[in-house]
Amino acid sequence: MARRRPPHWGPADDPTVAAVYDLLATTISPKSDLEFSSTFELLVAVVLSAQATDKSVNEATARLYPVANTPTAILALGESGLIPYIQRIGLFRIKAKNVIALCGLLLERHGGQVPDTREALEALPGVGRKTANVVLNIAFGQPTIAVDTHVHRVANRLGFAISNSPDQTEAVLLARTPARHLVHAHHYLILHGRYTCTARAPRCGTCAVAGHCALGRVDPNRVIPVS
Repeated sequence: MARRRPPHWGPADDPTVAAVYDLLATTISPKSDLEFSSTFELLVAVVLSAQATDKSVNEATARLYPVANTPTAILALGESGLIPYIQRIGLFRIKAKNVIALCGLLLERHGGQVPDTREALEALPGVGRKTANVVLNIAFGQPTIAVDTHVHRVANRLGFAISNSPDQTEAVLLARTPARHLVHAHHYLILHGRYTCTARAPRCGTCAVAGHCALGRVDPNRVIPVS
């Protein structure tokens, strides 16, 4: 009797999953598109990036960080002082409120330093699981996988997962990603989804892993988008 697959696992077998990661590792430099020079700058940039492009965030932080790039300095700006720097980003008023509150809590609870635990990060305003995963992975080298719309789409198209939510996709990827690729898996998948396995017109003709694509060849648009 064939072994029953765990929930939400896709049809790609383990050797195929490993082969895909091996190929992505040879073609993708695992580096964030966000621009930052400290863990705090990274945290603020990721909070600002919710429902916004990395390009728009980089444009905003290029104006903000030369003026204020520490919790103390941004807190001193206040919401009204921060808004002019980020007002071209979606939901900028809510994000300004969260960033100011976040800075206050970093100073109050963590001596102005960004904490390196999920519990402490998710206790900060504007920081959910995805944001915490990004910071833990990039700043602290922890083997977390932040699932955004790109990662979700790629995981489903490649047949790693058959899932309808970020939590389902994350659980599958953590279970199926080879240990040697766990630290960089987030970047391999998100950058592949952003530049090759795009939502509306995937570049299958130039895709390094097209030969291993289980579901994308059948119907690239089958997955349910995740915001």
